[in-house]
Amino acid sequence: MVDKRIVDFIKRHHVLTLATASSEGVPYCAACFYAYDKERNRLIFTSDDHTRHAQEMLQNASVAIGITLETRIVGKVQGAQICGTATRGDEKDKAQYIKRFPYAAVAPLNIWAVEPSFIKLTDNTLGFGKKLIWNSQE
Repeated sequence: MVDKRIVDFIKRHHVLTLATASSEGVPYCAACFYAYDKERNRLIFTSDDHTRHAQEMLQNASVAIGITLETRIVGKVQGAQICGTATRGDEKDKAQYIKRFPYAAVAPLNIWAVEPSFIKLTDNTLGFGKKLIWNSQE
């Protein structure tokens, strides 16, 4: 089970940075609005199939995600680094995304979901450099 403090952090935010790589290993980043499904532990976003990151996810489903609280105050620094597998989203994912972003209901959506295998939350509000780690293998 993912630590509640990690879940709370992920749920408080709505933009992630998605990192993918080409078949040649060239990295790429994209910012995406996301919804989080706590019950299934999935980060859900939408992306057109013609985008570079969507094409790369089709070739290599291993991705990384960053979610950061933007602050200059050292004691408030928080950020999550996530590794996982990207797949096409299902109807439950679509419903979660539309619940979070109701205006998206009128748009054509290509839903994606990332199932994390590793999450590290750095949270200075718990103490300088405090890290909470979740690993699906443990």
